Amino acid sequence: MSSKPTTLFDKVWDAHVVRDIQDGPDVFLIDRHFIHEVTSPVAFLGLKNRNVSVMFPERTFATADHNTPTINQHLPVQDPLSANQLKALEENTAKHGISHWGLGNPKNGIVHVVGPENGITLPGMTIVCGDSHTSTHGAFGCIAFGIGTSEVEMVLASQCIMQPKPKKMRINVNGEMHKGVTAKDVVLYIISKLTAAGATGYFVEYAGSVFESMSMEGRMTVCNMSIEMGARGGMIAPDETTFNYIKGREKAPTGQAWDDALAYWKTLKTDEGASFDIEHNYDGAEIEPMITYGTNPGMGMGITELIPSAEDIDAGKASFAKSLQYMGFHEKEPMLGKKIDYVFIGSCTNGRIEDFRAFASIVKGRKKADNVTAWVVPGSHVVEAQIREEGIYDILIEAGFELRQPGCSACLAMNDDKIPAGKYAVSTSNRNFEGRQGPGARTLLASPLVAAAAAVTGQVTDPRTLIA
Repeated sequence: MSSKPTTLFDKVWDAHVVRDIQDGPDVFLIDRHFIHEVTSPVAFLGLKNRNVSVMFPERTFATADHNTPTINQHLPVQDPLSANQLKALEENTAKHGISHWGLGNPKNGIVHVVGPENGITLPGMTIVCGDSHTSTHGAFGCIAFGIGTSEVEMVLASQCIMQPKPKKMRINVNGEMHKGVTAKDVVLYIISKLTAAGATGYFVEYAGSVFESMSMEGRMTVCNMSIEMGARGGMIAPDETTFNYIKGREKAPTGQAWDDALAYWKTLKTDEGASFDIEHNYDGAEIEPMITYGTNPGMGMGITELIPSAEDIDAGKASFAKSLQYMGFHEKEPMLGKKIDYVFIGSCTNGRIEDFRAFASIVKGRKKADNVTAWVVPGSHVVEAQIREEGIYDILIEAGFELRQPGCSACLAMNDDKIPAGKYAVSTSNRNFEGRQGPGARTLLASPLVAAAAAVTGQVTDPRTLIA
């Protein structure tokens, strides 16, 4: 065995290589495969056409989330395309013996929320899904990434995928974070520095005291948005925070199996002296609550700053101008005080219980602004139950909010929760592309605290002014 210092990424990747093809991709074993109603029907059709069965159905987990309604889920889905996709998922999973958590199932929710909360996601695993934000699971020390429909079929048929090994990047953030700064702000800050393409071709490891002090919910938020700077995925070394989160969950190991797993998980860290292709270092003390002003997640800024000018942009000046025109913003003007129309809290980025606790901490004792339509959408039925049990529901209702049912909701315009053209939405989701939340919609990405502050004031507001 080589004594050469090894990165966390290499330890997990190399342990899953079935075949190393010279000058080609690796044949790569997949431990967990998540599927949903949007990207799986064509993959199952491919299996049918080839008369191929699912090799390891117990390693695949299905849930309905992307184009599901978030109200009246007990009623038939009205949209025919959505209804057909949901029916196809139900039929395909039943045919192949795959676990399926459809609408109405108490375990149903967003795929990247239900995986961790049920203990399906465990350190050292390889995890894929036909969804780019599969990188979320990297918070547990996993190699997790999104795949295309043809690759979904490949995993179903063989439990393997062909992948070239990415380069390695480490992002270190140390220092003391200020009041009102969350994990979402940390990752938006990083993306604003690296740009939306700054990690293309890399798999990122996040390291440093800022990530070590984060909860698992916070780490999932960070890893979720790795794809938004072009990375193949992101990961954080598992530690006691990770182990405490996993222990006791339904699919987590127990007894001797837990002890054995824990012994292995504790080896999953980058050795001192291991090398990366590139490293970046940031000071957590320099980060303030963030908000985006443009049409990609790299176009972000501290909430008290001014929108930059074209002179401040190193590249992409034409797209910068187009982005400001789409958003209706101008160079060198503040974001603070801008009127907003919608607020969305939810998604696989910020749809966990910690996010709703943060949202409620601002909302408590205040009222929703009259000019704001707010969509408060838990990431799963488990989160919904926690919201009710912890009294957060009562705080929301008292303030004039409504709690919707679990689903991807207004993260993407694939369901009924669409932002109307020209309207501004402060969103805790992950993408602010043109039309992402509806044709002509204008999205401002932010943390749950910033979203809550906007919801009660009706405009972009620094949440630190509302924190006791």
